[in-house]
Amino acid sequence: MDYGLHKVEEKSPCGRFVRYSDVLGEGAFKEVYLGFDQVQNIEIAWNQISFHGEDGEALLKTPEKLFSEAVLLQSLNHERVMKCLSYWFDSEAKTLNMITELFPSGSLTKYMLKSNNGTGIDLRNIKNWGRQILEGLSFLHGQNPKIIHRDIKCDNIFVQSGGKQVKLGDFGLAIRLMEGDFVTEVKGTPQFMAPECYDGEYNELVDIYAFGMCLLEMVTGEYPYRECNNQGQILRKVYITGEKPASLGKVKDSRVKDIIEKCLLPMSVRPSADELLDDPFFLYNGGSSTMEACAPTASFVVSHPFRGIQCCARDIKNLYRMNRALSSLGIRRS
Repeated sequence: MDYGLHKVEEKSPCGRFVRYSDVLGEGAFKEVYLGFDQVQNIEIAWNQISFHGEDGEALLKTPEKLFSEAVLLQSLNHERVMKCLSYWFDSEAKTLNMITELFPSGSLTKYMLKSNNGTGIDLRNIKNWGRQILEGLSFLHGQNPKIIHRDIKCDNIFVQSGGKQVKLGDFGLAIRLMEGDFVTEVKGTPQFMAPECYDGEYNELVDIYAFGMCLLEMVTGEYPYRECNNQGQILRKVYITGEKPASLGKVKDSRVKDIIEKCLLPMSVRPSADELLDDPFFLYNGGSSTMEACAPTASFVVSHPFRGIQCCARDIKNLYRMNRALSSLGIRRS
């Protein structure tokens, strides 16, 4: 690591982490900087959240909310969930500092924009990313109490290994839920919020609805409900009329569309993450696609030039189930 290339702005209280001036991303209350872990000799993401104004002062009076995301992330250990290495509060600057692993490729949204080059996302990547997101959701929903992310979208999914791996991140809205209970507060991003969110009585299946919208965004390259001009119009379509996003009509592959529509079903019949993982669409076979596009002469997922991957379909459902069962027992199959 060439320290001369970066200006050190700050050090952690323990001295292990340093923050550079390089800004990786920013929001209304949060800025993400490039940093460095001097113990592991790796670059890290230094997340800094400011607590100023009335909202910030209110949060300072509720420490359990202030540290909730960091505490939750540190309690989780899964290959599909972002890792939190450390966190602390700077009482003088009124900032919460959280050290997480670095994702040089950024969010899935940014990665898709940079890597498309006008050709779109092929079925192999859609299937691979979709399966990994579901594995993360299966892990979260399998905790006791369950963990609901509540803000699943491509902006909050982060890319590693040159696009081969993705992880769930940004757990700022995540909440724990006992079996049989329901969440009552309305939280999330409107384009990805299930209808029951507005009823104030929902469970972990809101993450599945949002996952369906993520798939739709991957396939079409469009944010769901892009045709709407404001949140009121989105609310009307989602909650009152039940109208699906216009971009759903662009999905031409019948299997992809079927998965998305399953995710958008009413909560009472919406599949779980585990049930979706058993669908042949997401079965793992070493990274190649097991799907043929529905069009007999061209391999397009949508009506514009997003290419799919054609190959001979094979039924490996039983093998995949066996591998998942062995993995849950800590046994790796050679």
